[in-house]
Amino acid sequence: MKAAIRRKYGSPETILIKNMTQPLPAKNEVLVKVYTTTVNRTDCANLTAKPIIMRFILGFFKPRRIVLGTDFAGEILSIGANVKSFSAGMKVFGFKDTGTNSQAEYLTAGADDLFVIPSDLNFKQAVASIEGAHYAYTFIQKAKLKSGQKIFINGATGAIGSALLQLVRQYDVEVDASCNTKNLALIKSLGAQKVYDYTKEDFTKDLQQYDFIFDAVGKSTFGKCRHLLKKGGLYISSELGPYAQNIFFALFTPIFGGKKVIIPVPYLMKQSMPFIIEALNKEIFRPVIDREYPLDRISEAYAYVISGEKTGNVVIDIRP
Repeated sequence: MKAAIRRKYGSPETILIKNMTQPLPAKNEVLVKVYTTTVNRTDCANLTAKPIIMRFILGFFKPRRIVLGTDFAGEILSIGANVKSFSAGMKVFGFKDTGTNSQAEYLTAGADDLFVIPSDLNFKQAVASIEGAHYAYTFIQKAKLKSGQKIFINGATGAIGSALLQLVRQYDVEVDASCNTKNLALIKSLGAQKVYDYTKEDFTKDLQQYDFIFDAVGKSTFGKCRHLLKKGGLYISSELGPYAQNIFFALFTPIFGGKKVIIPVPYLMKQSMPFIIEALNKEIFRPVIDREYPLDRISEAYAYVISGEKTGNVVIDIRP
């Protein structure tokens, strides 16, 4: 089988497309023929081992997994002897932030890591609906949203931001957001009421105040946004911030009361996926897809995602 691999941490140029032995499922696993995967921010962190904390998770000197990929959508070809909840022919998808070996034609996965794709989704939509929405779910659960609250999403065009913007609308909240010029119409269509073009204006200079600020791209800081928060307001970022400052803010701001920082430690997939699937079934959420690449051009896909210019998701079509 063809697979995208890397034997050391580095740039997209280190990725190779190699013929590998097709995996065999253990008794508690299934064999999945992968049809689609994405290149996402988690994949890029796994490729480059940046931030450095990734080395403690993936292997300090070199990666323990050589096949890349964190999410997938495909079809079950065979099941292990102990698998009872799935059968051959079922269309499934899944995600694991430490890797699933999914940027390959086949993978094996435990039954607990699989979810049935909603019937009205194609494989590209299915795989694009996982990673960003999974982290958006964490933001929402940490915030405990209530009707009438006001929210700001910094970076609403990424996989996390575009999913979050759609998913928070069901809570009857008011949402403002930031994006680049080309995506102004898109972000308004997804539900933002006021949209700031970050290439021309700085949202932190405005006088608006919010109950929550979600930094979905991690490019602002609590210090810059603090004055925009209402009393008791929360700042949540997808990154740790300069010098990992958000860790310290999360520890100490609750002690002093008032405005706080929260670290959005991700929930388990078995908690987030039912929420995502329900939103997909109710058509509350549909993933935004920017570009598609074949497996042979996956290095280009990584370079594009790392550039920070993508809108929504970048899909890799594994099928010939």
